[in-house]
Amino acid sequence: MTYWPIVLAVIERLVAISVSAHAILTKRESRSAIGWVALIWLAPITGSVVYWVFGVNRLLRRGNRLQKELEVVLRRVRPSVPQQSQAFLEAAKLQFPHFGQMHELVGELTGAPLLPGNRVVPLVGGEVAFPRMLAAIEGAQFSISLQSYIFDPDRAGHEFIDALKAAQARGVEVRVLIDGVGAKYSWRSAIRLMRREGLNCRAFLPTIGPSSTFYSNLRNHRKSMVIDGHIGFTGGMNIRQNLRLDWNPPHPVQDLHFEFEGPIALHLQEVFAMDWCFAANEVLSGEHWFPLPAPAGNTWCRGIPDGPDEDFEKLKMTILGGIGMAQKSIVIMTPYFLPDEAIVAALNVAAMRGVRVCILIPEVNNIRLVKWASLALLPQLLERGCEVFSTPPPFDHTKLFQVDEEWTLIGSTNWDARSLRLNFEFNVECYGHELNKLLSAIARDKIQQARPFNLIELQQRPLWRRLRDGIARLASPYL
Repeated sequence: MTYWPIVLAVIERLVAISVSAHAILTKRESRSAIGWVALIWLAPITGSVVYWVFGVNRLLRRGNRLQKELEVVLRRVRPSVPQQSQAFLEAAKLQFPHFGQMHELVGELTGAPLLPGNRVVPLVGGEVAFPRMLAAIEGAQFSISLQSYIFDPDRAGHEFIDALKAAQARGVEVRVLIDGVGAKYSWRSAIRLMRREGLNCRAFLPTIGPSSTFYSNLRNHRKSMVIDGHIGFTGGMNIRQNLRLDWNPPHPVQDLHFEFEGPIALHLQEVFAMDWCFAANEVLSGEHWFPLPAPAGNTWCRGIPDGPDEDFEKLKMTILGGIGMAQKSIVIMTPYFLPDEAIVAALNVAAMRGVRVCILIPEVNNIRLVKWASLALLPQLLERGCEVFSTPPPFDHTKLFQVDEEWTLIGSTNWDARSLRLNFEFNVECYGHELNKLLSAIARDKIQQARPFNLIELQQRPLWRRLRDGIARLASPYL
């Protein structure tokens, strides 16, 4: 009699018990834990392997020694950021009625100060943003840090590469970070091209090598650039020629980016320095990277990093806080609208208590499955009084969240599970009457051009379409 099948079966069950225990102890959502445990037990061996590869968050920051050194650098930088007296904060609360609520919430989440004295300029479209960014690179004297989810070596990409090369040639320190998956959106690799040109460019979580399997679902979706430590850019724009609508690209994309000047640039630089340390094992320090901040405008700003590591769900809680404090209006612009039940419930509650909730999603979406899943979700919002609009082509990649035309969240985050749970993201909260007035005008213009969704029309669509959308919605946690 052979005993090895029994031995293997016992070993497999012991492994399943161990892996199930890990899922139960580490998964925050009950449904997630139940789903993984079911897979582990119903698919012997395979379920445990799949969980071990995709279900375990292994993304602990690498390079602990360099990380500690970087923290020392940042501790030296942060005291130089202007600290507000209580009287100053009270004055700000009078100027911005919601200031106290969100100041406390986001301060608790991030541990970072809300910084006054910033100039924030909305840059509508790549035809506006890219020339401003290139001009900033040309004016750099000491340092340039640039990170992007996607950086295509196309016409727009080559303009940036040429500008970065010229800056480096005149003595500017240049660091470029591109996500390992985003780098593969084009056949040619911008990373390899920049390295051949002598630029210091790295991939964040490269996708080549056995270890990459464990991180394939975790991406750096941040888009930022900082010049000399005091001028910054962030928002939704990758580096691609399809954002230059003035070039008539074959697959045009609308988007919104922002230029910052003032102390907030240090928050952008801190996040880049953390990511660079993680990817390149190099600590960026010194006044060329972290100069003393100087005021440049009248907008209050604070950077909010988010990711699957120690920054987990900071943006989701910020979003819920923003919805909860709304008294008059909420405007959401996002290319991918697949919020979870908590956010849907918060939006519905806001609408039911009299807040005008306007959600703008693109009529043309570059991911068809996402559009279908969104359509299945919309009736839940429309029946409670939320307004949803479809913005006309070209594909609108704009990301904006504004409350009462007073507080705005801008940056890289989409309203879906991938952005809010898996990706590394970076956003900035902003208080400022002038900035919010400009952003309100942009939102009103988009609403005027958009088509409102009708609840009855959605409910009366053909059965096969509603069924298609419902099936797509089942995959929404993974899109």
